Amino acid sequence: MGIYETIDEYLKKNKTGIIATVITRAGSAPRDVGAKMFVGDDGKLYGTVGGGRLEHSAHQEAMSMMGKSGPKLLHIRMDAREVASNGMICGGDVDVLLEPVLEKYRALYGRLEYLEKRGKRGILVTRFDKDIFVKILVEDDLTVHGDDVSERDRDVFLQHLFETKPCVTEGLVIEPLQISSVLYIFGAGHVSQFIAKIAQMTGFSVTVIDDREEFANKERFPDSDEIIVEDFQNVFDRLRFTGKEFVTIVTRGHQFDAGVLGETLKRQARYVGMIGSKRKVAIVFDYMRKSGFDDETIEKVHAPIGLAIHAETPQEIAVSIVAEMIKVKGE
Repeated sequence: MGIYETIDEYLKKNKTGIIATVITRAGSAPRDVGAKMFVGDDGKLYGTVGGGRLEHSAHQEAMSMMGKSGPKLLHIRMDAREVASNGMICGGDVDVLLEPVLEKYRALYGRLEYLEKRGKRGILVTRFDKDIFVKILVEDDLTVHGDDVSERDRDVFLQHLFETKPCVTEGLVIEPLQISSVLYIFGAGHVSQFIAKIAQMTGFSVTVIDDREEFANKERFPDSDEIIVEDFQNVFDRLRFTGKEFVTIVTRGHQFDAGVLGETLKRQARYVGMIGSKRKVAIVFDYMRKSGFDDETIEKVHAPIGLAIHAETPQEIAVSIVAEMIKVKGE
């Protein structure tokens, strides 16, 4: 469950909390600018701003702010001597913005959750000062949520839409939404359960697809963003491909794998991986050639799937697959 989904659950229960965001960093501090953590009014933590003394200080300060309506800027300074004495591996200077979760921004938090899960772009703007706290969400279609904003300022904010890190000036944080990579998992077997779990933990937006409801359901895939019970061939009419999607093919048989691979190769994707032995892969690839796909297209498929780490159990295989996707994502 993501931070904004968690916030929505708290607000539904008339509970609240504090959002902590790293807005500046110098030196070797553990998390980059933009890292977020939610501290519930019950003291529970969701997400991380870096662990160790940094996270402890942010948690303590957040708890002291509960019930207040204004934000606070927390300065954390850790020199080499202090880092060594605390047994930490990262030092540096960090500024963390602590802001209260407010009912008035409930719709804005919900929209942030929606945009992030679906890989859509937007700009989140936070103004903060001693007596000022304003939040604005501008979507790439010019829709605005939260507080009012002039057209001029809106257009200025949208100039940051494709940046990868927040822009921070005095009293103003402009954050381009960090788009989750969409992962389509075809097949809902044992390996898929662990792929979905690990992929979700590492920031992918996970959709599980199978034609068997007894396999593709929330009990087996509680953390997945979407579960689709549909014929493997017909489901492609419902899926969005922009060239940035990740696809793992782990169905229950050669014929299903071949069908899914053929439909996938007709579209643009960032990563396509198919499970199977070298012999099975060779058979499916030969079928792809006979179906009209050229070698250049076929060679882009990661098969056998996953990094070579001598994986044997479903859990280990899932680790190797997600690790390969993370590698591709970073290239």
